[in-house]
Parts: sequence; structure tokens; C-alpha cells
Amino acid sequence: MLDTQKSFIPYLYTFASRVVVCMAVKTSPEYFVLLNQAVSRELQVSVQYMLQHTKMEKLMRKTIPENILLDKTTYDAVGTFLKDFAIQEMKHAAAIMERIYYLGGSATTKSDKPNIGDSLSAFARNGVEAEEEALVLYRRIIDEAGKLEDWQTREMFEKIYNEEEQHLFKFQEYVNFKDEPEEPETTSVSEWRKIFTPDYFDLLNKALASEISTIVQYTNQHEKASVLRLRMKSTPLEAIQESNKSKVVSDLLKTIFMAEMDHMEKISERIYLLEGEATYNPEPLPQVGETTEDFLKLDREAENYALVLYRKIIAEATKRGDTKTKLLFEDIISQEEDHYWTFDDYIK
Repeated sequence: MLDTQKSFIPYLYTFASRVVVCMAVKTSPEYFVLLNQAVSRELQVSVQYMLQHTKMEKLMRKTIPENILLDKTTYDAVGTFLKDFAIQEMKHAAAIMERIYYLGGSATTKSDKPNIGDSLSAFARNGVEAEEEALVLYRRIIDEAGKLEDWQTREMFEKIYNEEEQHLFKFQEYVNFKDEPEEPETTSVSEWRKIFTPDYFDLLNKALASEISTIVQYTNQHEKASVLRLRMKSTPLEAIQESNKSKVVSDLLKTIFMAEMDHMEKISERIYLLEGEATYNPEPLPQVGETTEDFLKLDREAENYALVLYRKIIAEATKRGDTKTKLLFEDIISQEEDHYWTFDDYIK
């Protein structure tokens, strides 16, 4: 049974009234539930691995004195492949979303709950658990796809399965890693750190939640743009250019999505470096829409939300004297404003 108590857990869709686009494959509601479970899992591990990657800077502070003489530590090495895995997992989510839309279903924007951890070995153990669960699910999907003679989906999941297995093997290398000893807690906090209060971290985490929301939203919309009715050419110019508004917006979303991933990385890294804990719940919840016009209006609203929030963060950082966070968000807000006007330009 699917758990619907948390907004971050996948829910059951009703497909009875949907028009199946790919008539060559006979699907079922249960099949789409399976595929959406895969989407939710891929979104989970993408966020999980990215937040673990950004938490590495905090863990590196615990390196033993001898490591200071090294150009590269274990934390650098693991942090690199965690980021690579996070990007690869988001690509998996996008590919599965696209296949769901092609088959006439609707891709979820829900994610399973990420499990971060506080040490390199914990990252590895959590990664092993996530990858093992994924492999079990994907074997089931491969089997079901074969029964339905959905060869394209089966081939796609066989490729994903191979990549997830490689992730599992890599995490297994670190499950017995001897972590640096925990630093003893101090009763006093340095004067300059007293500005980083819980309410300030709540504000920074709202920004992170906003970035995660837009990443999921833009990814889903980008893949939904592949649906046949959105790809239809209706004018000679569209036929000549082999493109239409939906295709242009889809390409645009892919570019902006990469910028949002960069924002997510920088904001979460800043939170961890200030000794805070990063959130993983998207807020506001991602909204996809049904048409290209819906995409643009919803995305403009998402950027509007971010701009208002980030101005508050800049003002608060300025008031507290947190210059580095202020500069970070000034750079981000400049890019978000460009995104806002780009979406606005395409709205009728």
C-alpha cells in the first residue's frame, strides 16, 4: 500500500479517463504506479546524493592533521562521485517521466524521503540501502515490461539497472570506512557565529526548498513537452523549422533546470558550512500544468516566489552582517530575475 500521509511520498494516480498516446503498448493503472515509484525513488536519491555532496565540506573540517599536506582527501573524492550520481539519477527520473507521458500516463512530482546521514560511512550505508531497494523495484518493472511487450521501457530500465548496480558497488566500497572522530561539543559559541540562529536557517532552508521544487517542476514539464499533442506542428514555419513553441519552451526549461541545480548545490553547501541542516522537502509543491501556456505561467510564478523570498534573505543577511550569504543570494537573485523575464516573454 502506498503511504499518502506525507507530501513527499508518491501517491496513486487515476488513469481511467486518460487517453493512451502509445496504442502499441497495453498499459494499466498498476503499471503506471510501478513506473511512478521509480520516478519517486530517482528524485529521492538525486536530492539525497546532492545534499551529501554539499555536506562534504563540513565533514572535511574533521580531517586529521596529516591530511592538510594532501592536495586531495577522501572527502574530495567521494564528494565528486556523489555529485555525479545525483545528476545521473535526475537524468534517470527525466527519462522515466518521458516514457510515462509517452505511454499516456502522468508522471509524479513526489519523491521518497531522502536519508542523508552525518558521516561518510553513513552516506555509504544509506546509498547501499537506496540502491538495493531500487534494484529490486527495477527487476520487477523489467519483468512487467516484458509481460506487456513494452520493449522500449524494458530496455531503458535494463540500462538504468546497470548504472544503479555500479552505484551500489561504489557505495559498498565505503561502508566500513573509518570516519574521523566526532569533535567534542563546546558549551560556548564564537561571537561571530551567534548570528546564525534557528530562524535564520529556516529562512535559508525555504530557499533550498524552493530550488528543489523548481528542479522537479521544470524536469517534469520538460519531459511532458514530449507528449504528441504538444509536439503537433500546425503551421508551415513549424514544419520547416522542425519545432514549435512547446519544443522551444522544453529546451529552455532544460537550460534553466541546470541553473537551479547549481543554486541548490550552493545554498545547501552554505547551510552545512554554517553548521545547519539542509531540508529536502520541496516548497511550494511542484505544479506541472497541462499545456505549454500552463508551464510558462506556473514557472513564472515559481520564479516570482523565489525573487520575493530571496530579497528577504538578502535583507536579513545584511542586517546580521552575513556578507557571504548576502553575496551568494545577490548572484542567485540576478539569475532568477532573468528566468522570470524569460518565462514572461513567452506568455501571451
